[in-house]
Amino acid sequence: KHVKGYHYIIANLGFVDGDLSKIQYGGANVSGFQLVDFEDPMVAKFDQEWEAFGEKEYPGTDARIRYTSALTFDAVRVMTEAFLFLHKQRIDMSRRGNSGDCLANPAVPWVQGVEIERALKQVRVNGLTGNIQFDQYGKRINYSVTIMELKNNGPVKIGFWNEVDKMVATKSDLYPNDTMGMENKTVIVTTILEAPYVMLKKNAELFQDNDRYEGYCVDLAAEIAKHCGIRYQLKIVGDGKYGARDAETKIWNGMVGELVYGKADIAVAPLTITLVREEVIDFSKPFMSLGISIMIKKPQKSKPGVFSFLDPLAYEIWMCIVFAYIGVSVVLFLVSRFSPYEWTLEEPEDGALPLTTESINEFGIFNSLWFSLGAFMRQGCDISPRSLSGRIVGGVWWFFTLIIISSYTANLAAFLTVERMVSPIESAEDLAKQTEIAYGTLDSGSTKEFFRRSKIALFDKMWQYMKSAEPSVFVKKNLRGRATKSKGKYAYLLESTMNEYIEQRKPCDTMKVGGNLDSKGYGIATPKGSPLGNAVNLAVLKLNEQGLLDKLKNKWWYDKGECGSGGGESKEKTSALSLSNVAGVFYILVGGLGLAMMVALVEFCYKSRAEAKKMKMKFTDAMRSKARLSITGSTSENGRVPVAYLRPGLPMSLSMTDLS
Repeated sequence: KHVKGYHYIIANLGFVDGDLSKIQYGGANVSGFQLVDFEDPMVAKFDQEWEAFGEKEYPGTDARIRYTSALTFDAVRVMTEAFLFLHKQRIDMSRRGNSGDCLANPAVPWVQGVEIERALKQVRVNGLTGNIQFDQYGKRINYSVTIMELKNNGPVKIGFWNEVDKMVATKSDLYPNDTMGMENKTVIVTTILEAPYVMLKKNAELFQDNDRYEGYCVDLAAEIAKHCGIRYQLKIVGDGKYGARDAETKIWNGMVGELVYGKADIAVAPLTITLVREEVIDFSKPFMSLGISIMIKKPQKSKPGVFSFLDPLAYEIWMCIVFAYIGVSVVLFLVSRFSPYEWTLEEPEDGALPLTTESINEFGIFNSLWFSLGAFMRQGCDISPRSLSGRIVGGVWWFFTLIIISSYTANLAAFLTVERMVSPIESAEDLAKQTEIAYGTLDSGSTKEFFRRSKIALFDKMWQYMKSAEPSVFVKKNLRGRATKSKGKYAYLLESTMNEYIEQRKPCDTMKVGGNLDSKGYGIATPKGSPLGNAVNLAVLKLNEQGLLDKLKNKWWYDKGECGSGGGESKEKTSALSLSNVAGVFYILVGGLGLAMMVALVEFCYKSRAEAKKMKMKFTDAMRSKARLSITGSTSENGRVPVAYLRPGLPMSLSMTDLS
């Protein structure tokens, strides 16, 4: 399995001799040993001479010499050095007169063979495989083996081994210099067609290569390439997926698979940083923070009702105000009754003689109700409390009405001029506890993985529903279609950044509800151990400090939005007042006027009946007389009608009263 957690060691001394391309990309570590150091000057010179031979005459010269061939070459050289040593010692190597029986028992040693063995042990040369030296037993000593590790950019020297120092790691080889050697290479950048991150231009066929695309990630890739000093080519991922591992085959798909299997060098896309992905690829610092959010079809805006002027205060408050009004009126009535300072003698007008010596109290129950109503409506009244206790009641009632009326007035404009949308759900809890509205995620991505792996009871409950729902609630593409066509019966769970973007696009029929379910980030991905990783990470940090990442988001989300400004957060629209906004006030006015006319008619009939009985005349005649008086009125300016009324025991001059 070529995945994270596995470590393979190639058990030979020629790590670079074989074809490593098939195992170069993946999550597993691949290590080995290299006996021939191609960076050694002697080996490099030999390699040049080796490649100079023709392939037809000397097969195999088109490739580097293998370690087995190098050992053969060194063996021949050792033998040559040994025989040269024997020649200098003038040792006769001729076999004349030294014939032996190969089948003799016991074996008879060859005399020159002992000399050759001694000469071989004394050889000390520097060959293609390094220092060649033997101990007294003929074992090679004082040689060094390079330790290699397979990276995505090829075999890398990570240290060496010898008999004295054993394993020695070379730090400079473990941590190569970022993008060194990348200047002349075109980096393959894998991405995905997903608005507003990567989109085809309107006339894409007129452009070539990277100029065919536009979007947030296109601009981001250009900025990163500028900071890293590299050339790049955008490549759209073939299967159109972000990247997930198949549970059965363990094979990665999408952009993650492109990186793992060496088809791309870097991924610049809305790729969520997750644990399972971090195990096989490297991520930069997040270039955008986000969370899982809920998208629903935007409900119809509810216009203010006829009695919307009551909305600034809850109905409970209105009921409390009514009870407070009645309670204050009753308390004022009782206080006025028991306080001696509210009782007064009636004074005659225009110096007339007193008609009675009885005390009167103006705050009867009806006058108390009238006083309380006038104070609540911020209107004056022709009577006011005289006693201290009555004034205390009036004072606290005025203070109460001041606060209530001020609060009401402050909220009235907003409630009358704003059209509100009533959402059927407001949070994930609302989704989980109902079954009328279905909900789901993208079929392949981090959002689905979040719910599948979550141990939180709420999210686990939602996952159990989603995976068992029929028909399937998972969508193949990251589009608004399912949410809008379902007429409000489907909620789409997706990352908040995409939710906010779709909300700003026509036909402006979706909206984000509630807060984010989690917190995560998008990162730029590179293969494990890639030399680009550190440089890309530093570039992201620099772009963030310069504020360029925020500028790019504003550019592609809100500046190019089609549903109005405001970052997509405004769900309400303020407009001028229409008749429907204040119709309830007119209804109350008309109703009050009609009620007043009905009460006046009742009073008219009641008074006419009383006078008919008193004057001993027909009821119709009494009504006719009262109607004539009401219609003709008086010619005086103040509209008063003088009526002669004789009080018992008084002269005529003192019995003239004005009736209005």
